Order: sequence, then structure tokens, then C-alpha cells
Amino acid sequence: MQSKNHFLLIDFLKTFAALTIILHHLSSYGQIAEDAQKVLPGLMAYLFEYGRYAVQIFLVMGGYLATQSLSRISDIRSPKNVLKAVINRYLRLFMPYVVALLITIACAWVARFWVNDEFVGQSETLGQFLAHLFFLQGILGLDSISAGVWYVAIDWQLYAILALMFGMFPSFRSMIWALVIFCVASLLYFSRLGSYENYFIYFMGPYGLGVLAQLSKNYPDIVVNRLARILFVIIGLIILVASFQELWLRNILAYSVAIALFFWGDWAYKDQKHFKAHRAINAILWGSRRSYCAFLLHFAFILLANALYIGWGMSLRHDGVMALALMLVAVAMSWMTANYLYRWVEVPSRNIKL
Repeated sequence: MQSKNHFLLIDFLKTFAALTIILHHLSSYGQIAEDAQKVLPGLMAYLFEYGRYAVQIFLVMGGYLATQSLSRISDIRSPKNVLKAVINRYLRLFMPYVVALLITIACAWVARFWVNDEFVGQSETLGQFLAHLFFLQGILGLDSISAGVWYVAIDWQLYAILALMFGMFPSFRSMIWALVIFCVASLLYFSRLGSYENYFIYFMGPYGLGVLAQLSKNYPDIVVNRLARILFVIIGLIILVASFQELWLRNILAYSVAIALFFWGDWAYKDQKHFKAHRAINAILWGSRRSYCAFLLHFAFILLANALYIGWGMSLRHDGVMALALMLVAVAMSWMTANYLYRWVEVPSRNIKL
């Protein structure tokens, strides 16, 4: 087996962020969330209030890794190569995404027999499903089939915009200046207005920080490298000054993650057949590879856990201990099923590209 480098911090952040989002949604939806809160009110309230901030980790890493990928493309300023990169990104996201949607639709159909709750939603329509296939559900104002799939649409928007920026500017220096304008505008204005949350500009702040962290650290042109570092520091000072007026924890978290990637993002370890890593390292790598699939699938098991809890009559007793147990089962099933979605769908689908 050929050795391949993996990066410990990136793999850890992927696993941690995916798990945190799953726990956040478990603390947010259905009767099991309400009853579990009676047993562990502090923890459940914390997950409900702060768990969603894990999205900032995904966004910063998304910008960091997208820049790494796009900067390796030869002649990225060719319109043909830009279009090819954008379409390939769509194809990379698509297959596990559509399979997870179909699984979630099936689980929602089962859940509606017992769960009469707004989060289950009405039966899905063909138009709604087609909008999801093209990542348009949020823009068209349609209900989401699954919690969290809005992020997949945003990730593709951000990647497409970044690829266009790589292709349309005559130099990386001018691209960086444009990126910083987008980034600061997003952090200080657009991300504070809910009307923009279905569009890339709402999330461009943390994504742009990831881009700058990558360019500051690894871009071979020393002039581009130095400019990215200077602007990266300036954005940090802007976030600090803005915090005196109003503290936005998500901006501080995003900048902290970007700093961590700048210093430790290239901390590599080997993935080899006979490499004896610590069990924790192997667990992180295992979770990192399957984090996207677990993220896509977990809502299906939240639906089933609530259906089981209500169908067996446990909701009538408000059995918080059983609600917590079902939460843990939902977490375990999300990752176990993600293992098969990763092996049977995500990995083979990587060969589908232009």
C-alpha cells in the first residue's frame, strides 16, 4: 500500500466538528431532546446554544483545503479549467449526498406514523427533491429535507466563487485583495443579516480566513505569501476591534481555527499498512474519512430515534434516561452507517470526474 500523508489537526477538526453538529441537532429536535434536557439540562443547553458554532470550523477548513486544491491545478486561469474544477467539486459532493437524501426521505416517511412534530415536515415533493439535487432549496425558499444539507449547498457556492476568483484575476495579489474585501464585508455586515444566509457572502468571512491561512503558509510565491500574512493579521485586528462593540463568538472561533491551521495545519502523519499509530490517532483518521457521510446521514437517525421513543410509549413517561440512550444509539448508528456510505458510495464516486 502506497503511503499517503494525512494531517492530524485537519482530521481531528473534521471528526470533532461533525460529531458536535450531530450532538447539536440531537439536542434540538424532537421529544428525546426535550426529555433528555431534564436529565442533563446544562449539557443539553450548551449543545443547543453553542454546538452550531462547529459550522465555523467546517467553513475555515473548507477555505483552507479548497485553496490547497485549486492552487495545484495547472493553468487555473483558463475558463475551461475553472469550470472543470467547479463541476468536479459538485460531482465529489453529489453521490453520497443524494443517497443520504433518499435514506432520510425513507426515514421521515416511517417517522410520520408516530411523530407529529414540525421538524419532520410534510411529505417531500418532486420539485423539492430536484431543488436539493442542484443545491437550490435555500435560494428557492423550500423546506430542507434534512438538517445540515444547506451546508453542502453553501460549500459548493463558496468553492465555485473561489475558483472563479482564482481564474478571473490577473495575479494572486489582486485576488487576495478582492478576497479580503469579501471576507471583511461578510464578517462585519452580511453574516449579521439572516436574509443572506442562503448565499455565499454570508459565510465568506470564515471561508476567506481559511484561504488566507493556506496562502500565508504554503503558497510558493514569497510576495503573495507575505501579503496574505499581513492581511491575515489585519483582519484579526479588525475582528478584535469590532468585538469591543459587539462580541461575536463565531468570528473569534473562526479566526482561532485559522491561526491553528496556519501553525499546525501541515502536521502530517503517515497512513501506511504496517504503521502502528496510537489508537486515538487511528480513530481520528477513521472518523475524518467518514465525517461527511456521518454529517449527511445523522438526521435520518434522529427521526428514527424519535419515532421509536414515541412509538414505544416512552414519551408518555418522559423517560430522560432512555431518551439519552437513544441519542447515543443515533450517534453510533450515524457513524456505523456512514462507514458503509463512505466505502460503497463516496470512495467509488471519486472516479466520476471530468
